[in-house]
Amino acid sequence: MSDTGALSRFDVIFDVEGTNKAKFRNDMKVHLRGTHAVSVELATDEGGVHGGDGTAPYPLAYFAAALNACVMTQLRAFAKRLGIAVSEFHVNTRCHWRAEQRGSAPYESAPIGFTMDIDLGDSASEADRRRLVAAAEKGCFVEASLKPGLVRHRLKVGDKWVEL
Repeated sequence: MSDTGALSRFDVIFDVEGTNKAKFRNDMKVHLRGTHAVSVELATDEGGVHGGDGTAPYPLAYFAAALNACVMTQLRAFAKRLGIAVSEFHVNTRCHWRAEQRGSAPYESAPIGFTMDIDLGDSASEADRRRLVAAAEKGCFVEASLKPGLVRHRLKVGDKWVEL
């Protein structure tokens, strides 16, 4: 079933202002821009093993939660749009990375894989559940962001931003 309605586009833009004054504590102001603008303050820290004080969640905890919550949100939103009956459901996500370090050099990280176990219950057919998961996968902004090459880095040099 395809929708032949008019194509509409919208942008989702977040700006984050981060400050680190010492150790591993990062304080951030996160701003959703646009017609439904909202701002929140978030903090991250590392545990004592890394030299932090453990005053806030690890940065990767936000990433893992964002991936899980994004897919859950799309499942709920698209179930309604697709007319697929879903009541309570569960999504469990495992994010797996590996870090390698030679001597005292900074370590390098690499993703091993991200696995999402989705239990939508049995109220809908398997075909409908598969269709719903496929739609959620395509609609999740976090999952789409995992494509290689999307993150770019710039360094401030004097008064200019230089692409790295």
